[in-house]
Amino acid sequence: MKLLLVEDNLAMRTSLQRSFERRGMQVVVCGDGARALDRWRASVPDVVLLDLNLPGVDGLSVLAQARAEGLATPVIVLTARGAVGDRILGLNTGADDYLPKPFDLDELEARVRALARRKGSGGADLPETAEFHGLQVDAASGAVCHHGRPMELTPREAALLRALLARPGQALAKERLCEAVFPGEADVQASAVEVVAYRLRKKLGPTGVQLVTLRGLGYLLQAEDRL
Repeated sequence: MKLLLVEDNLAMRTSLQRSFERRGMQVVVCGDGARALDRWRASVPDVVLLDLNLPGVDGLSVLAQARAEGLATPVIVLTARGAVGDRILGLNTGADDYLPKPFDLDELEARVRALARRKGSGGADLPETAEFHGLQVDAASGAVCHHGRPMELTPREAALLRALLARPGQALAKERLCEAVFPGEADVQASAVEVVAYRLRKKLGPTGVQLVTLRGLGYLLQAEDRL
């Protein structure tokens, strides 16, 4: 498993890197927000550990830009900001989990492995690359592009589109899509996919690909010239 650790505190960064490497993980480190996205794009991590209080570009800005580019890697925010409002802001920006400092290393490792399992289950149906009428997703990074340009998608929109791109032209049931969009969330109803599909349908408008609803069957991707 490969981690990207973005942490400006040298002592903590070194300690976490050594601890995770002793546990059999590969760790790429970065000490500032300005270079974090470059490392993220280049390293293709399984999970990102992201501090919010970074010099230059703060962690929330890094996260927002990554999600805008379609980088769907699971993110755990690590920060001294423990207020509920800060946690909500981080999660709404695109974080998958939030752990305030100080934290227990065993708990952090458990959360890392849980997110990595969710990523694996969510992308299990994807080939190494999936492409349909100019839409392309790289399963390694999770980035979704249209003719090479990253689409501005939320993590759930990207997850839904990746699942559909794995089977273009084939209907996928809401229940199956729900597992890809809300991995590990057992209390989520299949109808929740409808909200994500509604937002994704609007963003697909300029691409010439439509998200089609088939009553009783689910959703599929179809090119407009075939409708």
